[in-house]
Amino acid sequence: MNAREEGRAPGASPSHISVVRLPHSWFILCTSRELGDKPLARTLQGTPLVLFRGEGGKPGALVDRCPHRNVPLSLGRVKQGQLECGYHGWRFDTGGQCRLIPGLVGEPEARSRCAASHATREQDGFVWVYSTPGVEPTTEPFRFPLLDAADYTTVRRVLRAPGSLHAVLENTLDVPHTAFLHGGLFRTPEKKNEIDVVVRRSADRVEAEYLGEPAPKGLVGKLLAPGGQVVQHFDRFLMPSIAQVEYRIGEKSHILVNSAMTPVSDWDTLVYAVVTVKLPVPRWLLKAAVPFVLPVGLHIFGQDVRILERQTDSIRRFGTEAYASTEIDVLGPSILRLMRAQERERTAAPPDTVHETRVRMRT
Repeated sequence: MNAREEGRAPGASPSHISVVRLPHSWFILCTSRELGDKPLARTLQGTPLVLFRGEGGKPGALVDRCPHRNVPLSLGRVKQGQLECGYHGWRFDTGGQCRLIPGLVGEPEARSRCAASHATREQDGFVWVYSTPGVEPTTEPFRFPLLDAADYTTVRRVLRAPGSLHAVLENTLDVPHTAFLHGGLFRTPEKKNEIDVVVRRSADRVEAEYLGEPAPKGLVGKLLAPGGQVVQHFDRFLMPSIAQVEYRIGEKSHILVNSAMTPVSDWDTLVYAVVTVKLPVPRWLLKAAVPFVLPVGLHIFGQDVRILERQTDSIRRFGTEAYASTEIDVLGPSILRLMRAQERERTAAPPDTVHETRVRMRT
C-alpha cells in the first residue's frame, strides 16, 4: 500500500491506521562497517537515500536522485570525497552542493543543481540520518549506554520486521503476549502472580516499571534469574524509536536491551538491537555462552516476525485497524500518542512534566 493507493499526499500518514512519518528525528541507516568506499542505497520512511563517505571519511546522506536527469546517485561512485553521478559525472559534496559539472564553462554551484541533503552523525558504530532534509538538527541521536563499561559484554544484531514502526515497538515492549506467542520460552499462560505496574509518561518517553515481578518461567527465565529471585524490570519507549528493556537481579546481574528502530517504509521496520549484559560469571564464559543463547533470542524474534506479518496482512486487507485496548496494554497507546504529536511537530507536555499511573496485572 503506497501513498497514491491510500489517496494521501506523500509524507502524510493515514489517520485510520497507526502509521506515522516522523519529522526532525534521528534514525540509524547503516552500521559504520557497512559504509565503505562505495555509495550505499537506503530508504527512510519511504524516501530513497544514498549514503557515502565524503572528505575525511565523514558520512553524508542525499536524496537518491540526481537533480540533473533523475538517475539514482547510488549508481555512481565516490571520487575525491564527492559523490559522482554515473550518468553525466556531476559531483556533489555531503551537503548536496554541486561541485563539478564536466564540460561546463563557469561555476557549477547554482541552487537548482543541488541535491537534497540530510544531516548525519556517526557514533557508537552506527550512521544516523536526520529525517528532515535541509535543516540543522537541534537534537542529537540516542547514545547507547554502557558500551565501554569494563564489566559488561555487548552483542549487536540487525533484524527486520514486517510491520509498522508502532506495531514493532509495541510488540517489543508488550508483556502479555509473551506467555502465549513465546510460551515455554519466556513466560507461561498460567497467571499465578499479581503485580503492580507503574507507568510514567512525559513529552518524549513512556516507562513501565513492574513491581515485585518474579523471574519469568521457561528457559529465558532460568537464564535471567537462575535462583528464581524477584527481578527489577523496566520497559521504556524513548522518542523517536527506541525500545528499551531492562532487567536487574540484585547487584551482579544486569541486562539492558536497546532496540533502535528505523521505519524503512510504512510496513517495513529495521531493528538495530544492542544487548548489553553483566552476569555473575567470568566475561570469557559469558562470551562463550553467546553462540548458545543467541539462537533462543533469534527464535523468539522469529515468532514475533511471523505474527507481525500476519497482523500487517490483516490491517492492509481490511484497510483499517480495530483496537480494543485495556489498562494492561500499558505502553502501546502512549507510544502512538507521542509519535502522533511528533508527526504534527508538537509535543504534548513540557519535557520535565511526568504523569504517573498504577495498573494491576496478572503474570
